[in-house]
Amino acid sequence: MIASVSGTIITRRPDHVVVECGGVGYRVFVSLTTFCDLPDTGNAVQLLIHTVVRDDHIHLHGFMSEAEWQAFGHLVGVSGVGPKLAQAILSGMPPGDLFAAIRAGDAAKLTAIPGVGKKTAARLVVELEGRLPMDSGEGEAPSEAAAPMLDDAASALMNLGYPEAKAKKAVEKALKEAGEGAGLEEVIKAALKRVVG
Repeated sequence: MIASVSGTIITRRPDHVVVECGGVGYRVFVSLTTFCDLPDTGNAVQLLIHTVVRDDHIHLHGFMSEAEWQAFGHLVGVSGVGPKLAQAILSGMPPGDLFAAIRAGDAAKLTAIPGVGKKTAARLVVELEGRLPMDSGEGEAPSEAAAPMLDDAASALMNLGYPEAKAKKAVEKALKEAGEGAGLEEVIKAALKRVVG
């Protein structure tokens, strides 16, 4: 799984960029939020990546901030929300505002985002309630050190057959309780106890 891409921007569009790394150009889909934060064409960039694998394609979704990267992971874990809609949601609302609306159960605010209807907004509130970062209410992502740990531990649980949403929720809670000094094995074991229990 590709976790990040570092290279030179050779194409810059509102919905995607092409980043050249070692002579290979990677097409990376981005939200408008990330697009606005990108440097100009010809400059170096590093993007956090969420890899989406399907039978007929592999798509890379890139983010300048860990908060947006985490929000994307939460969104695609909601039934009926695919990568394209998740990207559209993040184009219409920054992660902090999105998480605040979900915690408040403000479905009306969510439907103001193009592509989000009443049913989708209701699912976002119901399925994500209680699963979002709670420390400050602004939707912070894990720290730079914790983000790879979260991703690796969740992937381990998903490889065992657990649904993505359930795996990520268990890992987030286990990581928060164990602290960022915990090792990967410790976090996986703690998360397994949660999904099994």
